[in-house]
Amino acid sequence: MLVILEDDECSLSRDAAGVVAHAVRMHPHVALGLPSGSTPIGMYRELVRLHREEALDFSQVVTFNLDEYLGLSPDHPQSYHAYMARHLFDHVNIRPHNAHIPDGSIRDAYDEYCDEYERGIREAGGIDLQIVGIGKEGHIGFNESSSSLHSRTRLVPLAVQTREDNRHFFGPNEAVPDCAITMGLGTILEARNILLLASGAHKAQAVAAAVEGPVTSSVTASVLQFHPHVTVLVDREAAGKLRRIDDYRRALDMTRKMNPRRLWGLRS
Repeated sequence: MLVILEDDECSLSRDAAGVVAHAVRMHPHVALGLPSGSTPIGMYRELVRLHREEALDFSQVVTFNLDEYLGLSPDHPQSYHAYMARHLFDHVNIRPHNAHIPDGSIRDAYDEYCDEYERGIREAGGIDLQIVGIGKEGHIGFNESSSSLHSRTRLVPLAVQTREDNRHFFGPNEAVPDCAITMGLGTILEARNILLLASGAHKAQAVAAAVEGPVTSSVTASVLQFHPHVTVLVDREAAGKLRRIDDYRRALDMTRKMNPRRLWGLRS
């Protein structure tokens, strides 16, 4: 893993958008794996700015979202369909048929539907750049603790903590979904490059466990240690429990000198 410490959430968002923009400019047909949640919002805002002010072209980009709540229709305001429209898709020139998000409104044949989502990823040539956040318990996507490290896209029950963490997105009398469709860890690991974003002190323990702890299904983000091309962007608060800060800074300096292409459009 290449761990990069950002000054704050704004810097993290700019650099994350820079990675995505570089991928789009280098390969206009790039396949992106996209996350939802609070952390990526700044990245999406910057991508919209780059589209409007610097002509960043999404017309040939293909996207696959990590997950979606089961039981929410695409037009539900808290669905990830609505989230992506609100923060990115309605503001750039991506073609609707190129933007793929799991359908939370399906009512049966879940296994067949998830197999079809996997097939769509394969038919697109695989994901070139997968972006992920990290939950407070160390999960990526909705791959909760005890998920198989080889899991594929599937229907999953949500942990109590995850539902509590997401409750503030819903109204006071609105039920929080208790299941979701998520890409599996095996699916995520097949991406050619992975970018992990984390911001805030409440993510510090999860980041430390994922980056420096053992690989374990109790902290599903730790499976990223198996991948050869992972970049971790964390602000200072999210990096607060990392023990090897000096090593990460030295590794970044060496990468700038020896393999600058590895930095994917990050600011020097």
